[in-house]
Amino acid sequence: MKKKLLTLFLSVMSALFVFGAKASASTISVVSDTAYAPFEFKDSDQTYKGIDVDIINEVAKRKNWDVNQTYPGFDAAVNAVQSGQADALMAGTTVTDARKKVFTFSDTYYDTSIVIYTRSNDKVSDYKQLKGKTVGVKNGTAAQTWLDKNASKYGFTVKTFDTSDLMNNSLDSGSVYAAMDDTPVVQYAIGQGKDYAINIKPESIGSFAFAVKKGGKHESLIKDFNEALKEMKEDGTYDEIMTKWLGDSAKASSKSSSSKPSEALNLTGDANAKATPTKETYTISMDSSFAPFEYQNGSGKYVGIDVDIINAIAKNQGFNVKLTNPGFDASLNAVQSSQADAVLAGMTITDARKQIFDFSDPYYTSNIRLAVKKGSNIKKYEDLKGKTVGAKNGTSSYSWLEENADKYGFTLRAYDEASTMYDSLNSGSIDSLMDDEAVLLYAIQQGRNFETPIKGISTGKVGFAVKKGANPELIEMFNNGLAAIVKDGTYDKIINKYLDNNKSKEKSSTNVPDETTIVGLIKNNYKQLLQGLGITLGLTLLSFAIAMIIGIIFGMMAVAPNKTLRVISQIFVDVVRGIPLMIVAAFIYWGIPNLIENITGHQSPINNFVAATIALSLNGGAYIAEIVRGGIEAVPIGQMEASRSLGVPYNTTMRKVILPQAVRLMLPNFINQFVISLKDTTIVSAIGLVELFQTGKIIIARNYQSFRMYAILAIIYLVIITCLTKLAKRLEKRLK
Repeated sequence: MKKKLLTLFLSVMSALFVFGAKASASTISVVSDTAYAPFEFKDSDQTYKGIDVDIINEVAKRKNWDVNQTYPGFDAAVNAVQSGQADALMAGTTVTDARKKVFTFSDTYYDTSIVIYTRSNDKVSDYKQLKGKTVGVKNGTAAQTWLDKNASKYGFTVKTFDTSDLMNNSLDSGSVYAAMDDTPVVQYAIGQGKDYAINIKPESIGSFAFAVKKGGKHESLIKDFNEALKEMKEDGTYDEIMTKWLGDSAKASSKSSSSKPSEALNLTGDANAKATPTKETYTISMDSSFAPFEYQNGSGKYVGIDVDIINAIAKNQGFNVKLTNPGFDASLNAVQSSQADAVLAGMTITDARKQIFDFSDPYYTSNIRLAVKKGSNIKKYEDLKGKTVGAKNGTSSYSWLEENADKYGFTLRAYDEASTMYDSLNSGSIDSLMDDEAVLLYAIQQGRNFETPIKGISTGKVGFAVKKGANPELIEMFNNGLAAIVKDGTYDKIINKYLDNNKSKEKSSTNVPDETTIVGLIKNNYKQLLQGLGITLGLTLLSFAIAMIIGIIFGMMAVAPNKTLRVISQIFVDVVRGIPLMIVAAFIYWGIPNLIENITGHQSPINNFVAATIALSLNGGAYIAEIVRGGIEAVPIGQMEASRSLGVPYNTTMRKVILPQAVRLMLPNFINQFVISLKDTTIVSAIGLVELFQTGKIIIARNYQSFRMYAILAIIYLVIITCLTKLAKRLEKRLK
């Protein structure tokens, strides 16, 4: 008797665990599939979401149902309703004649179809192309019925799977050539970043409906469901749910106000979905001075459109970011060499860049625009005849001006930096300039005495990018997060925060530091300048100390009696001195990690400070080696010969006789090399190291006070170098 009671108890508990027992007599138990996105699936927050979930919740809300929805899987859900362990079925269930004999169905809530899909590089536009191929399908589905019926007609083999993920994994690996599934499921997978293609028209197979056991005690639920579904379709709730999960960006955009920046976006992300991060923190590389997308404010903190957007998306999607600002070119190289995970730097999406990077949905529409000094008589492009127009090299502005220079008769002048170009227009060195509209408008807001007489020209879309084939989940999270911040209005607030003229004027009247004087610049930026100076001095001292060791070793080898050592020293000096320092730094920081990854398959990033130290040490070491060689050879050779003739060993002669004299000859050159190393730190800023010079450029990008800022930098370098030189000369006197 006890065994029977125990068996009965365990059976009841199993049913409760698997299917979710009714919490009370009035609770309606609804069972669904386990994983059938976008109808029902478990999100990264471990909660079930989807079309079926939203519809049931809305029906329950309208009809005062107390619902307990569980997700045992499609077959288990069907059996649960048939056996009375659950009350109703909501699992993307297609209404068929066979199923009508077992279930009572509601009005249909979705017309479905099935479709063949392949990997994107396998183009199948006709069923005949499947001849001799293997096509995957989920067992027991309408797609399987269709494939079985047409297998002999088109000559393909059908392979069945229990779940979509197993089928898709087989497709990804090439175990099956194509697969067939419900159209919305495939479309959803593609929207989530799956590299699939649909090139055959879907096959209509029927409609989905809510169902209960035929002749059971819950058939009254069908009436409630139908009434609620009708209301939802009439008041727009149904359309909102479908748009939420299946996407309708054009429709959403048409509803938005024309004043909203988000109306120009074409989004594919799911505002309600979240991908799963594969690492704890992602490194996002940005430009160092591209206001208003990213720039340092008065307190030294990076702000801007890109900064706010990535922080909002990271918060929405639940992943961590580390933002770095080495500069645009350095950012692109950092991602390519796996030093960073992604680049977000106001980068225009182009076909050439698509060969190297995988892009997100565009998050900004880029325009270029012509600017002139206020009061200029240039009002149209034809007025540029005989004039000089400036543009930053390698930009969309430069390309457009280059294409139209002959048409309008102007001369094009290239610049590396916006601040220099803007100063040239201000001083009259050029008559006009062209730049990104957002950057230009921001500069005018910051006090530039320019005007824009001609409407901007659309040049493309701006996107977030990762190295091609890497971090696909990061693109997925960005797209979903972008859709989410557009939906809740955060995106429009961010854009208007930086580009709305009225808000900028309002903001400029309060809490904006005065940076129009040298005193004001120093007062508002001294912390940044001190930080940059600290990095410059630290880098100089460390690299020079290492360079001394390298230089002394190779310098001694250069005068050694052994010919092999002399040859090795000469090769080292010739190679290092024959390659520009910036190329050496770039090769160490970007080239070597990329080479290691290509060989080993593992990322081996090098810190930019370490790369700069190595580059400066090698460069300085090569020159110090020549100083050492020259100093030793400057000591009369007779002293070496006299010492050796007395039987003193070579090493002792060098240490006791030659080097003490040579050091006095070398010291002025050592001081000179130290000063050169200090100056050379400005060169390694090209790899993104924010030392003193780069700090100044960053400040200029924010306030456009280039003349005053460069004057401050010149004074700082002058003072530091003068002090160090005097200190070194005092040391020289002591040694003498």
